[in-house]
Amino acid sequence: MAQDYDSPRKTDDDLTEDSLQELQARRMDKSSSTIDLDPDDVAESLELPGADLSNEELSFRVIPRQADEFTCSRCFLVHHRSQLAEEDRNGQLVCRECAA
Repeated sequence: MAQDYDSPRKTDDDLTEDSLQELQARRMDKSSSTIDLDPDDVAESLELPGADLSNEELSFRVIPRQADEFTCSRCFLVHHRSQLAEEDRNGQLVCRECAA
């Protein structure tokens, strides 16, 4: 950005005033943009900790381990071959995170 060295410079007091004015303007903008929510709709969308989820059913597709992936013998997570750090004496594969 080009600097005009002939223009008058602002003092610290001017900068503070600008900042305060900007903050006050922002506060006024935020207070004027309130949203009316129906309390019943909000209550239905919230889930409480410890709620009974025994009647809920999860469904997802399980993808088998691919040819370019391995299962770490320490953390038992499936990683890509690029994450392979070492192979144990027993032939067990270890990921980079577990080897660190």
